Amino acid sequence: MAGGGRTEPGSRRRARAESAVVPLTRSAAGDRLDLVRLVPSGRSLVAAFAILAVALGGYWVARETSVFAVREIEVRGAPPQVTREVQRVARSAVGTSLLDVDAAAIEGSVRALPSVTAASVDRAFPHTLVIRVAPVWPVGVARRGDDAWLVSGSSRVIRKIDPRAEQGLPRLWLPRKTPVELGRSLPTSYEPVTRVFGGLREVRIPGRVKAVRTTPTGLVVVLHSGVEITLGAPTDILVKLAVAAEVSPLLDDGMLYLDVSVPERPVASRYLNSQVESEILATIEP
Repeated sequence: MAGGGRTEPGSRRRARAESAVVPLTRSAAGDRLDLVRLVPSGRSLVAAFAILAVALGGYWVARETSVFAVREIEVRGAPPQVTREVQRVARSAVGTSLLDVDAAAIEGSVRALPSVTAASVDRAFPHTLVIRVAPVWPVGVARRGDDAWLVSGSSRVIRKIDPRAEQGLPRLWLPRKTPVELGRSLPTSYEPVTRVFGGLREVRIPGRVKAVRTTPTGLVVVLHSGVEITLGAPTDILVKLAVAAEVSPLLDDGMLYLDVSVPERPVASRYLNSQVESEILATIEP
């Protein structure tokens, strides 16, 4: 630079570049992140612990007092008789806090009822215990002398009833020495008949059904008209009954025999099938 004070072009460019640089300050710890700023203040910690204490205190009060005590047991999905049985089993929960109810224990007690196949327990605050039930539906009445029991399609014994009750259900006649126990199935020889009972609740056979017979070759449904419908082996009972319901209206008058033991090839005849002696196990009407 001469005495006249002129500045060279290169010097001006360097000055502009240097003026564009912004110096960054560093903390005393160098390049490390300043963690002090992330630590909550004492006031925040006090507020957090206060909220936690209130929540725990509220939970304790709800469990140990009557704030959420069970006052009602609501049973869903069951007929009146089963509803009363379930409420009786779960009655011990009344007065207990909903937060303290042992749902698994109640479900186990309800499922142990002969009239129930599945159950689940829910809480409906503030005071209701809801029990959803899948009941065992009766399809017939097992009779042994003067005693009578409702039975399911799997021959499960549901409950004892008055012999004159449930007149609309078919009767299954048992020898006097046949063992009958609530919640257990009848001897296996009776299950095919109760399965027919269950099938007849779902499939309407034209004409009134009078009885169910058993033969060495299988099951026979007897109508009041005298027509016999041979089901054969106790398999695919619902399918066989459905085929019989479809074919029966197509039969000519005078047909007395319909064989649906092979559902794909039903056979009809004016003559009853010659069978060896059969046994009447059940009647549809009392």
